[in-house]
Amino acid sequence: MTLITDPLFYAFAVPAIIFLGLSKGGFSGIGMVSTPLVAIIMPPLEAAALLLPILLVQDAFSAFIYRRVWDPWNLKVLLPGCVVGVGCAWLFAAHVSDSAVRLMVGLIALGFVAYAVFRHYLPGESPRPRASHGVFWGALSGFTTTLIQIGAPPYYAFVLPQRLEKMIYVGTTVMFFAAANAMKVVPYSALGQFSTAGLLTSFALFPLAIASNYLGIWLVRVTPETIFYRITNVLVLLIGLELTRQGVTGLMG
Repeated sequence: MTLITDPLFYAFAVPAIIFLGLSKGGFSGIGMVSTPLVAIIMPPLEAAALLLPILLVQDAFSAFIYRRVWDPWNLKVLLPGCVVGVGCAWLFAAHVSDSAVRLMVGLIALGFVAYAVFRHYLPGESPRPRASHGVFWGALSGFTTTLIQIGAPPYYAFVLPQRLEKMIYVGTTVMFFAAANAMKVVPYSALGQFSTAGLLTSFALFPLAIASNYLGIWLVRVTPETIFYRITNVLVLLIGLELTRQGVTGLMG
């Protein structure tokens, strides 16, 4: 069995998997640290592809649990846009260098930190949103989740103001990202991002993701969410700055 054996990889991958598991356990926002963290030491799309099998297995369990509680209208308007966004990210990644992708990933990460800080001062989506807005936010979510596995902020910008009933909201979120993650299999395969070593490493790390998932379920009951989200924003800021630096250095070198 061939696995990735570089100790430096695991120094970044283990914390990334823990963040991913915690996000599935209840701290949904902190999962956006995972891919940018691994992207510091390997190409961003390869990092995203390495984490994708773990996400797909977790999505399968979640989709089964919430299979009867989701909002059809939101998925009807968001998913077509998501297809467009995934396709645009595929075209972008196919025609630019790893440095350009790393720069884009860094800038997206910084943009989401800025959004987290200033979102209260921005005009929000109306409680009765237009379908065209859903297509736009779905496309943006599809683009960012393909490049960096961070599709939640655009999705939240459209869905949260609707104030859906809690279980309907959770179920709709689960179904949207399960579909979005499944869409990414084709572009990642076409771009040659899956490898035997990467896939085997993904499955070797899966028990850690499950353990972190249960840890998240416990922590969400005993820990104020604001602490985790502040830590997340600081980490994403630092990672975004480093990826932006690497991208600019690579393009200028």
